[in-house]
Amino acid sequence: MDGEDDRNIDAIWPLHIEVRLKPDVVTRFDTIRNAANTYITSSYSTLTFPTTLEGWQDNSVLSSSVDRIIACESPCPSTSLPIEQIALQIHVYQYSENDTPEEYSNAGGAEGEEVMAATVCELPSKMWDGLWDSLIFSDDTKSRLLDYIYATVLFSDADVDFNIVTWNRVVLLHGPPGTGKTSLCRALAQKLSIRLSHKYPHSRLLEINSHSLFSRWFSESGKLVQGLFSSVMDLVEDEETFVTVLIDEVESLTAARAGAMAGTEPSDALRVVNALLTQLDKLRYKKNVLVVSTSNLAKAIDTAFVDRADIVQYIDLPPREAVYEILRSCLLELINKGVVAPVDVPPIHQALSYVNTSNSSLNQSTISPRERARQVSVRLLTLAQKCRDQGMSGRSLRRLPVLAHARYIGLSYVPPAKSRAASSSVSESMATSPPTTPSPAPTQRVNGTSKSRGAQIVLTGMAGLGTRVEVWLGAMEKVVENREAEVKRFEK
Repeated sequence: MDGEDDRNIDAIWPLHIEVRLKPDVVTRFDTIRNAANTYITSSYSTLTFPTTLEGWQDNSVLSSSVDRIIACESPCPSTSLPIEQIALQIHVYQYSENDTPEEYSNAGGAEGEEVMAATVCELPSKMWDGLWDSLIFSDDTKSRLLDYIYATVLFSDADVDFNIVTWNRVVLLHGPPGTGKTSLCRALAQKLSIRLSHKYPHSRLLEINSHSLFSRWFSESGKLVQGLFSSVMDLVEDEETFVTVLIDEVESLTAARAGAMAGTEPSDALRVVNALLTQLDKLRYKKNVLVVSTSNLAKAIDTAFVDRADIVQYIDLPPREAVYEILRSCLLELINKGVVAPVDVPPIHQALSYVNTSNSSLNQSTISPRERARQVSVRLLTLAQKCRDQGMSGRSLRRLPVLAHARYIGLSYVPPAKSRAASSSVSESMATSPPTTPSPAPTQRVNGTSKSRGAQIVLTGMAGLGTRVEVWLGAMEKVVENREAEVKRFEK
């Protein structure tokens, strides 16, 4: 054991640094990469990750070109390393100038039927900024996918003989709806466009519309699949472009051939499956392509497709700890935007340590910021457990703040021109009792326009006053309670 610790002390760990450039900057990426490396190695004795780096604004090369520098992740089990033990992996990237997806259509059928078969997006795209970090799973799903891609790139660069060691560049994510499968595929494509930018200056994401590929013309669907993948092959022919192909709800294309052969499925479905498998076999020889797919009905997928997937990953509903971090990320975003008043919301490991030590009362007149953070985290953890007991998906969890505001906060009447403490006390009372139907609010002139006082308060809150986090917790708790009752009615 001591020997293992000694090896870890002497080990050199890779640490990924992402450097985002400002729009319209034309400085060479390698110039920025060298400047960032020099700055980090000369300015830091220890790096903590993940974290946003500061201080580089004093560097003339970086300040004129760089928008943000983030120390992301490392395979090191620690979250902090001395600079001597770090091998910096610096990735410089810039958002694509074109954020509008391009639609791909196929012509099929005897009358030249137009089918919207796919969309193509240039990467990295601003609309998916932060998507990777927003996805929270209980295991190492994200790092496992990245490591898989790195392995395929390494084997391809080493020109490993396909007849001896094989891989298909296909990933299948399956699980209940709303667990983030499609978002993870998009975020992975975005992340790869950044991490592989030194090797592939350009990246694209092609999303296949599985449902549209079944033509109303008999026997045409297989031809549509072939035509679409011919377009994919054209994209892949550019060896400086990395292409990620996303097949969402892949069961629509890969319905089990056994059903078709038994006569329970249309013969056209059999042609589609065969056409897809043939095209995948052709793509596997290309170094600059990855096929990612999702499914809510894994049992409906043809076994031949599953066999071609290098990774078959189940994406489950989030456990309590992941639910906590998802809700915490929502609160932090609202705090950052001024909707929720500033407060410390501890991460999950601190929340777990507070469970048996925090005072459960949230109505103390005088409370330290540290104790308040303890109480907020314990209450949020309790809410996370309730969400988990109901089997709420990540998609449902991220809707909670909107529903909480719509049902219990937005319609609350709060007198105008009050101090933060007074406003908070009124808001707290609204959070602890069911809202009543408000009487018409008095109106006043605001910038020459008649506005209700309630509306003025909403605008004031958005401008920076914010609502206390306890109010939001109370509102979200009620949404979850009401959801449980509605689900029971629905299931009757």
